[in-house]
Amino acid sequence: MNKRAILIAGPTASGKSSFALQVARSVDGIIINADALQVYQSWRVLTARPSDAELRQAPHFLYGHIAKTTKYSVGQWLKDVAAVLEKTNRPAIIIGGTGLYFAALTNGLAEIPPIPDAVRRRGDLYRQSQGVAWFCAQLKQHDPDTFAKLDQNNPARLQRAWEVLEATGKGLSHWHAHPALPLVPLENAHAFVINWPVEALNSRIDRRFDMMMQNGALKECEAARMAGFEPDLPANRALGAREIIAALDGKITMQDAVIKAKIITHQFAKRQRTWFRSKMKNWQQIDMPMQESQGEILAHLAVEFR
Repeated sequence: MNKRAILIAGPTASGKSSFALQVARSVDGIIINADALQVYQSWRVLTARPSDAELRQAPHFLYGHIAKTTKYSVGQWLKDVAAVLEKTNRPAIIIGGTGLYFAALTNGLAEIPPIPDAVRRRGDLYRQSQGVAWFCAQLKQHDPDTFAKLDQNNPARLQRAWEVLEATGKGLSHWHAHPALPLVPLENAHAFVINWPVEALNSRIDRRFDMMMQNGALKECEAARMAGFEPDLPANRALGAREIIAALDGKITMQDAVIKAKIITHQFAKRQRTWFRSKMKNWQQIDMPMQESQGEILAHLAVEFR
């Protein structure tokens, strides 16, 4: 399998796509998506998927290839990446902001047995009737090792941990301690993290959201609303979607919706930065807006992949 990979991670609005295109031109490479929201067909504008002009500059894979109602996991993403890599000898530029995808790619992913639909349905019922506190209590009692590592404010992760324990009799910590071999070991890749000063990144986020509103985000939200917006679908977690739809429903003003959406995106970027600092210490850091460092990297990669 082709393992000549270039990994580019960074928070939302950090300029990853632009940099990836520069790299693709330098090494004659392909671009593979590592963003958990950009895999879905819906929300092309709000998730900042590549434009048609960008798509013409280099081959892009795993963007918008999943229907919004389809369940999609990091394990399925790894399988999709493997399928792309098997079909090309060109350098692969894997780009995104989903830290969990990169962790699975470079460290390996625990091969957890499939969760039966009956267990998932019970989990959904407990979540609706009991809330996250019930999952916390169950995990704290029966799987304390996993519970100690989970974000207790993330209902989806808590439910997932309970489902794994219920279905397999073993907690996520057990499965994570026995991962499969990584698809792209870090030692076989050039790995970069793009960093911006917080205030500069937040300004970029705000400007980009304003551009999204001008370039179709409102129409996307209107279409989703008319089709019956389901906020609990993973595909519908596009930042700003709930707020704009709330404005369309008359619950808040559109101005307040935009302000709230920008704040939520700032908070999301902060969580991404925290992950990258914690989990990607060994990756090469690109501190923006120092363009000269990008130039040096592009020149080095062009020689490396000649």
